Amino acid sequence: MTEPDDGHAALVRVVRDEGRRVLATLIRTVGDWQVAEDAVADAVERALATWPRTGVPEQPRAWLIVTARRCAVDLLRRESRRAEKEASAVEMHLPGDDRDVDTIDDDLLRLVFTCCHPALEPPAQVALALRTLCGLNTEEVARALLVSEATMSKRITRTKQKIARAAIPYRVPAAHELPDRLLTVAATVYFLFNEGYSATSGDAPLRGELAAEAVRLARLVHALLPDEPTAIGLLALLLLQHSRRDARVDAEGRPVLLADQDRDRWHDDEIVEAVALIGRGLRRCPERPDPYLVQAAIAACHALAPSPDTTDWVAVVSWYDVLLTVRDGPVERLNRAVAIGERDGPAAGLAAVDAVENLEDHAPWLASRAVLLARLGRTGEADDAFGLAITAETNAARRDDLRRRRRRLGEPTPT
Repeated sequence: MTEPDDGHAALVRVVRDEGRRVLATLIRTVGDWQVAEDAVADAVERALATWPRTGVPEQPRAWLIVTARRCAVDLLRRESRRAEKEASAVEMHLPGDDRDVDTIDDDLLRLVFTCCHPALEPPAQVALALRTLCGLNTEEVARALLVSEATMSKRITRTKQKIARAAIPYRVPAAHELPDRLLTVAATVYFLFNEGYSATSGDAPLRGELAAEAVRLARLVHALLPDEPTAIGLLALLLLQHSRRDARVDAEGRPVLLADQDRDRWHDDEIVEAVALIGRGLRRCPERPDPYLVQAAIAACHALAPSPDTTDWVAVVSWYDVLLTVRDGPVERLNRAVAIGERDGPAAGLAAVDAVENLEDHAPWLASRAVLLARLGRTGEADDAFGLAITAETNAARRDDLRRRRRRLGEPTPT
């Protein structure tokens, strides 16, 4: 029987998904980032201890907010350096109804802009957002940003301290400040979506609630700056990727590759909306296209193809060539190399993958090599490459998928 384990995993997901919203509200209420984080952690611990006995509350977010605020009061009272009136002020704001639940959307947007304040260095902005908005631990954030865990721990600590010292306001900026903040906010929302779209760790290959939250935030950013190509491109890209959500896992929760997905389960309304956004956005930046718009154009090539065999790989590679003129990084080069393998065959793809530097320990790079070696019939090398990819992969569902593909090495290719 696995039901208790499944029930516990579902409970953990509820608490995790609600926790970041509760944190956003508590930071506003308490005015102290560390106290808010500690209080939410205490509330989460109490929920995981209490809810298995009492059942999940009808409004779990409201339960967590109330509990976290009471934990914050206790924490503030235990700190002798705090004046008693600070704790009392927090206690006075304990909700007697659910009004705070209705303002949480604003709190999340405030949290995004606080993480992306220009007084903070860009790497610190994204790291703090991943830690607070995605709920990743320090090790997971370090892995996502390709730095050591020790470096990341120091970076996050220093960032929180700087927010406190500089009294960085917890608010959505005024209209004239928005354009200067857009790039880092877009990067943060994009990282948030990616963690939902392809979970860094855990048992599930994706975190649907997190991806949906990122799409919602992208809509809010677009509403604030409707004529900015970056805001347009970000929303278009996320809509296209998110449109495939129902087809990306099978009934057992296993990942389904793009070529194997049931395209009838894709959300056509989101694809149509995104394609219209791409056209509007590209007209606004004819000289130097926005990177998010270019990535959205690549995603549209897949979304508009009726079947995998009709994908226009020539167009996909051409768009990747454009992308490298505005955002040239190893991940972008890897994606282009995979597309070359589809356009020109596995030998050309493998050569392009092997030419990508600084991703030798990166699971997608290792997996891409394994797949291309298998397509070339180099079974022994593919087996070794799959082994390395499995070791590097941190998500349990994707590890299992790699193991299944490894076991199929040498089997006849279906015709």
